[in-house]
Amino acid sequence: MNITWNADKYTKDFSFVHQYGNDVAQLLNCAPGSDVLDLGCGNGALTNRLRERGFHVIGLDASSELLDTARSAYPEIAFIQADATSFSLSEPVDAVFSNAVFHWIDQEKQPLMLSCVSRALRENGQFVFEFGGKGNNALIHEALEKAFQHYGFSYKMPFYFPSIGDYAPMVEQAGFQVQYAVLFDRPTELKGAAGLEDWIRMFVKTPFAVVGDTQIQDEIIRIAVRDLKPVLYKEGTWYADYVRIRMKAYKPTSI
Repeated sequence: MNITWNADKYTKDFSFVHQYGNDVAQLLNCAPGSDVLDLGCGNGALTNRLRERGFHVIGLDASSELLDTARSAYPEIAFIQADATSFSLSEPVDAVFSNAVFHWIDQEKQPLMLSCVSRALRENGQFVFEFGGKGNNALIHEALEKAFQHYGFSYKMPFYFPSIGDYAPMVEQAGFQVQYAVLFDRPTELKGAAGLEDWIRMFVKTPFAVVGDTQIQDEIIRIAVRDLKPVLYKEGTWYADYVRIRMKAYKPTSI
């Protein structure tokens, strides 16, 4: 999925994306000096945290806007612009790490991405990742679908949110051995009085392509936010109903 990012707003108002990634990054137990690819590195903030742990890091992302921000903020890190479903590296790495990326990739393209990861890893290399799992933002998408229907439009879910039962076999079919997998709720605080509206405008873009009138787009968002306020607005703060899938796998040694 190719969208245009507002890199400055993403960095300023949605820093929780990389902050939560610090937790999943703890699953990486490579030695200092190991080569680590941050797949879908975004603005590079989490890539830099990996560098601070002593890893030799490479950041890869498809967004030129986010990579411009990353290169400006962290000039000492090598960043590559490439698609996660078709990338290749000149040399293999010891680990591939990814946070909040794979749900942006269509289900039918997931095997392509996993094949790229496998080719990028050395034998016994680690593959650690987290992304949206089954039920992620279900309340938000249900409210948006209802608001779309109110104006006579169909709402096309723009993300892939699998269960562990769906995704672990796909990872293993790509040649990995899964060591750890968990699906968990993670209600996530959103910034500001317009936190939910800002979240929708930042992350849910492609469904609105069918709605040509920007005033109707605004009304759809207004209706969804209104309907969600009783359940996602608590004590003056907006929350998004996140559900995450987290896994650690490795590429076994060839026999």
